[in-house]
Amino acid sequence: MRNIFSTLWDSFSPLRLRNFRLYLGGQAISLLGTFMQITAQSWVVWQLSHSTTALGLAAMLSSLPILFLGPWAGVWADRLDRRRVLIASQTSAMILAFAFAVLVQMNAIQLWHIYALSLLLGIVNALDMPTQQAFIGDLSGMSQVRKAVVVNAMIIQIGRMLGPALAGFAIGVLGVATAFWLNGLSFLAVIASLLAVRATQVRGTSTASVIEEYREGLRFIWSEPRIQDLLVFTILITLFAFPVINILPAVTTEILRREADVLGLLLASSGAGALVGTLLVAPVVQPLRRTGLVLGSAVAWAGVWEILFSLSAWLPLSLIGMFLVSLTIPVVLTTASGLMQTFAPPTMRARLLSTLLMVTFGIQPVASLLIGVSADHLGTSLAIRVNGVLMVVGTILLLVIRPKLREWEASHQPGIAQDMA
Repeated sequence: MRNIFSTLWDSFSPLRLRNFRLYLGGQAISLLGTFMQITAQSWVVWQLSHSTTALGLAAMLSSLPILFLGPWAGVWADRLDRRRVLIASQTSAMILAFAFAVLVQMNAIQLWHIYALSLLLGIVNALDMPTQQAFIGDLSGMSQVRKAVVVNAMIIQIGRMLGPALAGFAIGVLGVATAFWLNGLSFLAVIASLLAVRATQVRGTSTASVIEEYREGLRFIWSEPRIQDLLVFTILITLFAFPVINILPAVTTEILRREADVLGLLLASSGAGALVGTLLVAPVVQPLRRTGLVLGSAVAWAGVWEILFSLSAWLPLSLIGMFLVSLTIPVVLTTASGLMQTFAPPTMRARLLSTLLMVTFGIQPVASLLIGVSADHLGTSLAIRVNGVLMVVGTILLLVIRPKLREWEASHQPGIAQDMA
């Protein structure tokens, strides 16, 4: 027990770094607004359309640019000053949030407005996300990057837990436009933190074309089987766990027979599970041997509880189900992001991270649209159940066809993971 507490306490060591601490403070405020807007946007789409396909399409448009712009975004994030890139991207996202707020406030919002603004925000995120992930390593250094990724994930999950609950309150009491206004204002905090911090970045100096530099990153991934395994585990989570969030408005009204406040509770429950997973589970399992088995168990756990969630029409059980589905997802995401950075050469980190984002969040739009369409045709509960089954089956197949994965242990030192027989 003492070792567990020591491990948990040590996981916060990156907070001793002033620049990382400042940046994380700004992020914490901004993320509250981000998750408020995500909740409010899904509610507006549902109220306008009452279509799970429309929910899936809106989510697809916000993520699709990551798939197509990923190669350029990763190379630019390696070449350019990442701090300045983030200031520009956060400012752009703030402007889009205010555009949402004005349209909703004036009762002029239409579905095509949401689709257009979602696509523009997706373009901003395509550059922002790999830059932000690599920037965490710039602030913490490679010796602390895996712990820094976990601490950053903790802040994300706090926002994911509190933001939807605040959005549900704001929608019910102050009107849906309030969530968009507050999100726009929240970007000021992270922009201020970016102006205050200083980071150490090793910038690429290659004169090769963007595509050739990106291909160099792909060749590196092709040479490392365990990086490929990290990508596959993350894909399973992205394809079959994340899209369920997009159809929770349908779960709220069709299955649970409730309103926006319960949607906020479901999203907050999912966020609470991910927060507990990030605070307690991820730090404890990070030092464990047999990394492959740990990741496989984490994905299978999420799949099993997703199946059980799909069988519930009782709110308390549904809240517990969402909590437990999300409990082990941070183990997969933080392990993949942290190890990807320690494996990568210094001038290639953003390229590898952009590839991780492309094959996960880049394919999330397709997954979001598929679950929306399948829910319209099969019913919401059955669509969620199928996703859970596919997660479990996919994990079993991966562990069977790649036997070395069952024995793999990640090195605790920066560098390439070692296969230990």
